[in-house]
Amino acid sequence: MKTSAYATSALVFVGFIACRGASDGGVTDTNTNWLKDCHSDVECGALTCLCNQCTQTCGSDADCAGFGEEAVCGSLDAACHDLQLCVDGGASARADRASGGVAGATGGSAGAASDANTAGDGPASGGEQTSGGSGAAPSVSNAGAGAATRTDPVTGGAGGNVGDDPVGPTLAGMGSSGGVTAAGGVPATAGASPASDAGAPPCGSPGAIEAKAIVAAQMHNCVLTVEGGVRCWGSNADGRLGDGTTRDRSTPTAADVLGGVQSVATTGGHTCAVLNTGAVRCWGNNSVGQLGDGTQTSTSVPPTQDVLTGAQSVAPGGGHTCAVLKTGGVRCWGNNISGELGDGTRDMRLSPGNTDILTGVQAVSAGSMFSCALMQTGGVRCWGDNYSGQLGEGSDVAYRLSPPSTDLIAGIQALAMGGHISHSCALTTTGGVRCWGSNRSGQLGTGSPSEDPQLTGEVLTGVQAVAVGTSHTCALMTTGGVRCWGKNEDGQLGDGTTTDRASPPVSDVLTGAEAIAAGAAHTCALMVGGGAKCWGRTRQGQLGDGVGLYRTTPPTSDVLAGVRTLSAGDRHTCAVTTSGTVRCWGENTSGSVGDGTGEVRTAPTDSDVLSEVQTVAAGGHVSCALTTTGGVRCWGRGILSLISAAAKNVLSPPASDILTGVRDLATGGNHICAVMTSGGLRCWGDNSYGEIGQEPEGDPEMPPASDVLDGVQAVATGETWTCALMGTGGVRCWGRNNRGQLGDGTTTDRETVPETDMLTGVQAIAAGEGHTCALLTTGGVRCWGSNVAGQLGDGTTTDRASPPTADVLTSAVAIDAAGNTTCALMETGGVRCWGDNFFGQLGDGTTTNRSTPPTSDAMTGAAAVVVGSAHTCALTTAGGVRCWGRAANGELGDGIVLRRLTPTTVVGICRR
Repeated sequence: MKTSAYATSALVFVGFIACRGASDGGVTDTNTNWLKDCHSDVECGALTCLCNQCTQTCGSDADCAGFGEEAVCGSLDAACHDLQLCVDGGASARADRASGGVAGATGGSAGAASDANTAGDGPASGGEQTSGGSGAAPSVSNAGAGAATRTDPVTGGAGGNVGDDPVGPTLAGMGSSGGVTAAGGVPATAGASPASDAGAPPCGSPGAIEAKAIVAAQMHNCVLTVEGGVRCWGSNADGRLGDGTTRDRSTPTAADVLGGVQSVATTGGHTCAVLNTGAVRCWGNNSVGQLGDGTQTSTSVPPTQDVLTGAQSVAPGGGHTCAVLKTGGVRCWGNNISGELGDGTRDMRLSPGNTDILTGVQAVSAGSMFSCALMQTGGVRCWGDNYSGQLGEGSDVAYRLSPPSTDLIAGIQALAMGGHISHSCALTTTGGVRCWGSNRSGQLGTGSPSEDPQLTGEVLTGVQAVAVGTSHTCALMTTGGVRCWGKNEDGQLGDGTTTDRASPPVSDVLTGAEAIAAGAAHTCALMVGGGAKCWGRTRQGQLGDGVGLYRTTPPTSDVLAGVRTLSAGDRHTCAVTTSGTVRCWGENTSGSVGDGTGEVRTAPTDSDVLSEVQTVAAGGHVSCALTTTGGVRCWGRGILSLISAAAKNVLSPPASDILTGVRDLATGGNHICAVMTSGGLRCWGDNSYGEIGQEPEGDPEMPPASDVLDGVQAVATGETWTCALMGTGGVRCWGRNNRGQLGDGTTTDRETVPETDMLTGVQAIAAGEGHTCALLTTGGVRCWGSNVAGQLGDGTTTDRASPPTADVLTSAVAIDAAGNTTCALMETGGVRCWGDNFFGQLGDGTTTNRSTPPTSDAMTGAAAVVVGSAHTCALTTAGGVRCWGRAANGELGDGIVLRRLTPTTVVGICRR
């Protein structure tokens, strides 16, 4: 949420931290907070931990061209740059951002080509500082998450669980909410080229991970190591990685999150493992009882208690989990809204039942709200939701509450299921692929996208395994090649393009693979010689290539120059140049960047999106500009935000003003406020908590014709409340007050504007997700409201319903707040921030929260600082823009790669 603060100077961060020298290369660098996060060299395998980040290796200057800042490379005598440090240990270059591709080859295949946008030439648009599968050997489950296990060279199918005899492979794919089981198997050799992954560390080296199975979920992946350990990376929402945190990881966890594991399966929100004892344990999201522990409490750590014993395999789905017992029986638990548990009811179950819903099963897969079983006879039976024809029976039935008594299809050796946008594929005993369900992106491989959910004939032959993502399908050929089709928006097909394919390609995108797994918008492969490769979307770190998800210190170079004012939205940033033009970057699916594309931009727009602008305010999914004539123009989600479900996204600034005679502007979560030249205040948009201060007049997405308050000097908009700075220096707030953010001593919401001030002597105000701050005329800073991360700066994490009587910081000249973070610009041009630091948005080189303002600057030479929900940007006195914190949405503007169109090496998975 961006606020508008009345102050003459803007906020900004600048500075660097000095890295220690590498023990094996003597490398020192001052700007490397980009790669895998680490705390010791052990976590980095064959790489080196510098500045809490694992470094990559390169062989020459040419490998690293276009990266800027140099670091002298010890014994390699090469100069590497910015995102690329040289370390004595081999040549494996990272992506060349200038050319948009990865230079290094791995196992003979091209490194991942990046589709990163490079920084534009001109100034960035911006706002003012004030606005702120076991192979079922007898069992592999592959529900929705693209599990991939090593193949069995005898049967040509997926390998068996560790300790099991390989008798009948089952492999599965993944979907946005479906799950998949990866079991260890016998490494495949038939037809696969013995290419090793040159980009992977040698097995046996410190910290190297030797994987024998890989699974992919919606936005994360896990591998089963040869020792029976589990390592995961990518999105960690709800603790699905099992590392005790909810922090996303761009490389596999440094240590096993669970040991003694026979197979692992994962899905969009939770992960499950079958131990060598046959016990089942799950972790992650448990909102509908999918962990099976009898509760609805999520956990980020694998439990120590079993939820089921005697299991052969397990399959997590979108909100439910199913397991195949060693007896061939199936039991399911969790959400049951469409009968996905198969018990004849739609009742939720928080733990496994004592009765099998089906017997004679060798493997089960769980999708979003449906399940399928591979029978020991080779037949397939499905139950649950049928909205997209995912049951494969070609009927109009909405759902089935119990497994059918007849098979949908016969002669099957493995299943792969998708997730929310549901489709499934089966691998026949003859090596053919047949699919059914949703085909909106051509994922069934029939040659054209359609809504026909009918079971297809064989769309590809010569296949040994198949994996299913949300809207794409991949096949592992008997030759070891990988071929994918369907949706390709994020490069998940790996063919170097972003063009969808409705038919399987005739050539491989990767060779020498022995297992595959597919996620929502990414794909991974385990290589014959060891190592793993992934491609597609990487915004949550799911490719495991160590590309940084956040930056913990301000960079030392600008992403844009010639900037006059700056504004940070939740996930995007905008700037106004000295020539009065607007340039934006970051999350853009709703059009908030304004370039007319709706595509995420990782660098400032190449051209201006609007001219003759004096300031800009970036909000949640909307941006508004105040023109030089005093007019207001907004673009993004529903023009305003989330006000109307029917409203279409506006991808470019409109040609006309929606309001004129405006002096100041601020955007909140779902509302906008403008200070008129007359001193009147007008707000429009969502009024769920009274944040616009009056009943909407006419269209709630349009400004009202009358003022709600007079004598206003500046306005600040929080998530669901508004504060006005009066011309007298007083502050008045209204709207939601659940955390005391209105400062009136209560936690009672106000739907009307108060008539009296609750604080005086104020020169600027700022509002975050649940707190408000004021900059006094004396230069003191005082904050109230939510204090969950210490954003009030008073040394506690206790909420305050009233402004404090003492300053938490002095000598400040400007403030800004967003999310649970507060920043101040000091008289000296330094930047100091406190509160939430999960993504390093405080700029102090750590990810540790601070409950008091620091005594030293994170950056100097700043003219303004603006705060987004998880990132911070500074405007330097020279007019440059520098940003730090979360980078997953391109909000830092530094061209960081958010997707890879060809395979790239997973850090730490070793080669043999």
